[in-house]
Amino acid sequence: MELRVLSREEQELALEIAGEDHTFMNVLKGALLETDGVTAATYDMNPEQSGGQTDPVLTVTTEEGVDPLDAIASAAADIRGATDAFRDAFRDASAAA
Repeated sequence: MELRVLSREEQELALEIAGEDHTFMNVLKGALLETDGVTAATYDMNPEQSGGQTDPVLTVTTEEGVDPLDAIASAAADIRGATDAFRDAFRDASAAA
């Protein structure tokens, strides 16, 4: 996964995430929207409206005092926790079958 910061302000970050699609971006956006201090999270993948851009651009806006990078790290940790819990539950169910 390749990341590129397009713009960074105190409470807003635009990040290009190369090679990802709606599946990953929706999960990340959803986790961000549930993260304390995040006021908005969205992404754009529309090449016609963005001058040919095909990789998704994630934009995160936070409350004062919350670093957008910290919010993304927190959301990523939440995603990892959820996928680990699912993996463990799946293993347990498979073993019981």
